[in-house]
Amino acid sequence: MNWFVYILECVDKSLYTGITNDVEKRVAAHNKGTASKYTRCRRPVKIVYLEQLENRSLASKRELEIKSFSKKKKNDLILG
Repeated sequence: MNWFVYILECVDKSLYTGITNDVEKRVAAHNKGTASKYTRCRRPVKIVYLEQLENRSLASKRELEIKSFSKKKKNDLILG
């Protein structure tokens, strides 16, 4: 099963990073307000970055790495 690291852009232009094995379902949960406290009051959100990894362990490690990035470095990653 493939896992994904994603970055969401919230309505206030902040960025949220997470992992999932079902991107469509997870983004829908964020937009319903049931996925995380952070995005609950910053809806709607849109996906701006997606990276596929082989398993949950690798996705979790990559998520932590991305979360440690500055906002500028995250924006550079998003822009490619």
